[in-house]
Amino acid sequence: MNELFELVLHTDQVIMRIVAENVIEAYVILFLIIFSETGFLFFPFLPGDGLLFSAGVISASTALNIVWLVPILILAAILGNLTNYFVGSFFGVNLEKSQNHFVRKYLIKYIHQTRHFYDKYGAKSIVVGRFFPVIRTYIPFFAGLSGFKYALFLIYTIVGSILWVPLFTLAGYFIGENPWVKENYLLIFLGLIVVTLLPFFYNFFRLIFTRRIFRKR
Repeated sequence: MNELFELVLHTDQVIMRIVAENVIEAYVILFLIIFSETGFLFFPFLPGDGLLFSAGVISASTALNIVWLVPILILAAILGNLTNYFVGSFFGVNLEKSQNHFVRKYLIKYIHQTRHFYDKYGAKSIVVGRFFPVIRTYIPFFAGLSGFKYALFLIYTIVGSILWVPLFTLAGYFIGENPWVKENYLLIFLGLIVVTLLPFFYNFFRLIFTRRIFRKR
């Protein structure tokens, strides 16, 4: 657990150390982190965007090969989404079959609302949502829960992953050797997290504010 927190707080240092010790192990660990961030509901805090950028920076000056790194992490992103989708699908099917009063009265209602959302915004949410921390962890789960079509989900997941992974990884690879980037790496890392989270918090507080206005009326 301590190693996990160290990875979140000191991503570049931890990856650099792992690469120096065993580059194959580095590929495996990076794969598992990207996979886990969207594959399991309990890991939205893992450093997805920052990790990709860090991996790109490190691959520019170590044995970590960018030619192998990008497809490995794209595969991790795709498989993570699919795993979470199937977990959500399992719960969705079983909840709709349930005869429990609470489930029938309350939870089924929200499943139907979620299904309506994905019918309307499914493509956009799966592709664009890949670029937002926390959100990308839950989008595949609720897509499965709502019964969103698997074929479409797979296509949008592949598209989103192919756009997301190279964007951050190659950005780190090509600009990571810049002296200013090296000197301000921590600032850039934190900036990536803040910038990608801003739309989430903006919409969250806008929703709360809108509801308060309607309640007052």
